[in-house]
This record gives sequence, C-alpha cells and structure tokens, in this order.
Amino acid sequence: MPETQESAQHVKPFVYESLSSKALHFSISEIQSRMQIQDPHALDLEYTRTMMGFLLFNPAPQRIAMIGLGGGSLAKFCFRYLPHTRVQVVEINPHVIALRDEFHVPPDDERFTVVRGDGAQFVRLRASRPDVLMVDGFDVQGLPSRLCSQRFYDDCVAMLQPGGIMVVNLHYGHASYERHLERIRRSFNDAVLVIDDGEMSNSIVFACNGQALEQVRPGAMRRPKNLDPMAANQLLAAFALIASALKDRRA
Repeated sequence: MPETQESAQHVKPFVYESLSSKALHFSISEIQSRMQIQDPHALDLEYTRTMMGFLLFNPAPQRIAMIGLGGGSLAKFCFRYLPHTRVQVVEINPHVIALRDEFHVPPDDERFTVVRGDGAQFVRLRASRPDVLMVDGFDVQGLPSRLCSQRFYDDCVAMLQPGGIMVVNLHYGHASYERHLERIRRSFNDAVLVIDDGEMSNSIVFACNGQALEQVRPGAMRRPKNLDPMAANQLLAAFALIASALKDRRA
C-alpha cells in the first residue's frame, strides 16, 4: 500500500509466523492477535474467548459493532458462527486493515464490513444501534485515551440498543485501570461484570444498557441453543468463568 501522509501517522504492525501460528505485533514483547494456521477461525487467545461470553446474555444479536480489528479473530468468529448477525468493524490504522487477507478476514459483503475510522467518533455519531459493542482498540502505546474517557463510555451507552451490552478489553496492570473501570461503572449505572483473565493480564468488562446481567440465572447457564457445537466447545470455559463471576456478584 502506498505511504500517504495520513497512513504515515500510524505505526505499521508486523507479522511473526511460526510453524503453527501467525501473530500480529506492534512490538515483539506484546501480541495484538494470534491465529492458528491450521484453524484460522479459532479463538487462539483466552481473552477473545472470554469476550465472546456476551452470547450468554444475548445468544442471537442482530448487530455487532467492533472497535479494533487487529488480526480479526473476533470478527472472523462472529462472521462464521453467527450467520444471522451483521458485523461492522471500525479500525483506525490503515496498515492493520491492509493485513486482513494475511489473517483470513473475510471480504466485505452485505452483513460484514471493515471500515477505516476513529472508534470514539463512530460511537459519538451513532450511525448504527448495535446490540453488542466490542471494544478492543489498542495501538503501539496501549489503550488510546479517546477510547477510555468518560465521554466515550457515555457515548457507548447512548449508542447501544436498550438491553444492549458493551464488552471491553482492559489491561488490569495499567496504572489507570481502576479509573477506567470506574468510568464504565458510572456510565452504565454499575450494571457491570468484570472477568480477570490470567493468561495475558487482560480484564474483560461486560457493561449492560439495561438489566441483562440480572436476568440471567447463573445456575441455568447452558450453551446457547443455536450455537454451533464447534464454537461452543471453544467457549465453554469462558461461559463457566462468567457464570461463577455472576454468582459472586450476587452473593
């Protein structure tokens, strides 16, 4: 892709490939995304499987919006295993989008699109009203300030459908982690569930625009009825983790 003044403002990621996997990096010390070469649609990193736990609260969303493409793990999974769901991905870095074929991200069609844009502006303009908003937008310096401000989270609530859910990937080792979490709680009236993921110091936050967290009974949690068994097998451990966290939240 020819270098333009606009694209030059963004760091180019690089791809590290082993015999079994292909990973997207901004720096060698941190993995942004990883794909198993023999199974490119699998969710290889634990935190991505946890993020898909929103299916326990809404097993059949009509629209999913994602901020951050990365290697496309979540986008590919939703496209393949939620065949009746429209998926829109917003990615600010053109160099990341340019690698979509490298990571088997499907081409745009009537129910799947990847668009270049600023995630904060995307939620502020509210061009769509998704049932699920997944926020996993990191750059070379970590979580951009525009994707963790109070205004951003307020805009996320306003964007979601009633009963909608936001799923956010945070790093609980970050110095501002508690501040970011408090902002989410404030915006979503404390309708928040936090799942710590020990694999990569990720903290997955589920925040509901409504009563979804209260309407699910942890003891009754089962595989979503119409979810493909191959997808469900990947998510069972995450579902159990979420069920346990819900039980603790209500204790």
